[in-house]
Amino acid sequence: MADKDKQEFTPVIGLEVHAELQTSSKMFCSCPVVDVTVAEPNTAVCPICAGMPGVLPVINKQAVDFALMVALALDCEIQELSIFARKNYFYPDLPKGYQISQYEQPLARNGKLKINTSQGERIIRVRRVHIEEDTGRLTHRKDEEESYSLVDLNRAGVPLLEIVSEPDLHSAEEVREYATTLRSLLRYLEVNSGDMQKGVMRIEPNISVHKLGETKFGTRTEIKNLNSFRALERSVEFEIERQIDLLNKGLAVRQETRGWDENTQETFTQRVKEEAEDYRYFPEPDLPPLVVDRVWLEKVGNQLPELPMAKVQRFQIQYGLNSYDAGVLTSEKKVAEYFEKTVNVAPDITPKVIANWITGDLFGLLNQSNRLIEDCPVKPSALAELISFISSGEININSAKSVLGEMFVSGKSAESIIAKHGLKKISDSQLIGELIDQLFLDNPQLIQSYQDGNHKVVGWFVGQIMRATKGQADPKVVNQELEKHLKDHIERDVP
Repeated sequence: MADKDKQEFTPVIGLEVHAELQTSSKMFCSCPVVDVTVAEPNTAVCPICAGMPGVLPVINKQAVDFALMVALALDCEIQELSIFARKNYFYPDLPKGYQISQYEQPLARNGKLKINTSQGERIIRVRRVHIEEDTGRLTHRKDEEESYSLVDLNRAGVPLLEIVSEPDLHSAEEVREYATTLRSLLRYLEVNSGDMQKGVMRIEPNISVHKLGETKFGTRTEIKNLNSFRALERSVEFEIERQIDLLNKGLAVRQETRGWDENTQETFTQRVKEEAEDYRYFPEPDLPPLVVDRVWLEKVGNQLPELPMAKVQRFQIQYGLNSYDAGVLTSEKKVAEYFEKTVNVAPDITPKVIANWITGDLFGLLNQSNRLIEDCPVKPSALAELISFISSGEININSAKSVLGEMFVSGKSAESIIAKHGLKKISDSQLIGELIDQLFLDNPQLIQSYQDGNHKVVGWFVGQIMRATKGQADPKVVNQELEKHLKDHIERDVP
């Protein structure tokens, strides 16, 4: 599609983010929350989460605490009284035939999330934050004889937080930034692991487009259950282009729920979009209203950690980092902790130097091995020791990079690896001087060439010294001694 066609339309996008809360038990029963990707199917199920007649749900207080933390971090208005409701629809992985959620009176409203984009900083409004329970999990299989689906109810009843933004987003880039910023926040609060591949955080964008200058929004579609930022960004880009193409052809956009096909890189129709009345919401008769008093709210508020945006500002002020470095280092709580631990054990090393080693070489090793920073075999004190060898001039940068690689694999200290391979810089001016004198004896024609004005031969001499010392000679000492010996040699030759 031509850029001109895109420029004639304004995309309008809102996000619904579903995040499982990392509680020890489910939302309304005592069944444990298990990793559905490894646990045996249907082993964490009881009559309550299986929806048996006559059972009574009980609210999980820890789940409410976690939800309040998120709502406070998003600067929401916390509702003193919120109501659980039944959202009625039939689906194979919904054993009760309804989902316990919140509708007209959610836990929190009117929040905001600050994001950074290529166009600058933006504030995205958060419409609501509410608690509900997750559904079960379907596994679709197909063999030569038949196609079928298997239902695992281990996830049914797991506490789920739904965070709904206002339609304040206008591009796939902004959508990705909002989602990644929100994920970082949830991980900072330690209420969600952020492991999207396991489905603990799922994103559903609502997308419409309208002509520039029009105030009425276009017909929106919703893309369901995206579990990667790559899929989120590409599906939004595709859907924006699909809707613009339909409108340019004089066709209508149909309100519907769509899925994302990773193989074809296209969205596809799943079902005609339901409206709220189709779910027949009504207050959950088995649960009392949820009342959050001031004492409870203050107690939860006191548990909030330093949040990402505040940490970014502090890193810039305290450590003199630019906004980019501060943003990278604070995007994950564990990375920020690793950086600060390294700085604390290395007060003589500039924080910027430490930041460069972490975000550069160390990140590269972590990515190659598919590890998180908390699993890094190179501890902060070990990285600080390595950098100190560079700062003191005992090893050069290239040697340090190879040492770090070996430290990452073996877990050994920088000092032992440097000693093993003899990597310390040679700064002995007498030894370097003897090597220079020998070079002069072996290459008198180059000395004459230098005297004739060809100063390029200096580079050749430096290269030979580095080669003779296997790259371990201190370049600064080499250049100083070379300059001194050349001067002495020339002065001796002058009659």
